[in-house]
Amino acid sequence: MTPTPYYESIQLIERLHRHFLDVLKVELDKKNIQDINNVQSMILYNIGDDEMTVGELTIRGYYLGSNVSYNVKKMVENGYLIQERSVHDKRSIRVKLSDKGLDLKKMISDMFDRHEGQIKGSEITDEKLNQLNDTLKLVERFWAQQTNFSMGY
Repeated sequence: MTPTPYYESIQLIERLHRHFLDVLKVELDKKNIQDINNVQSMILYNIGDDEMTVGELTIRGYYLGSNVSYNVKKMVENGYLIQERSVHDKRSIRVKLSDKGLDLKKMISDMFDRHEGQIKGSEITDEKLNQLNDTLKLVERFWAQQTNFSMGY
């Protein structure tokens, strides 16, 4: 049975996600960074220069995987994140990158820049990437609607 274009897209999205995490793992291994994993590195990268709560990480979709609190705890323990109680709401804990976290964010940014340089002149044009991004946003919206329907919204 030939997979439908919809199902093939789902499989490709999942496979590409895993491949990208493998690429990031190789980059961490090259730099001999072993106290943070690829998923945690992407959470860190997505926090960037912001300061936010763990809840905001979840809402913004900056996490990969299910256990955001565990990953944040490990990054704090390993010195990548600084965790502070909110001045305005003592129940809320905010996180931001430490200097070590900022260094890793720069390393990942450099990797992205290197990849973009390697892509230039290939069949992967900005136009094709923009089309891909537009299509993925449509799929994202469709899936968001499906979860809203199933939750009774």
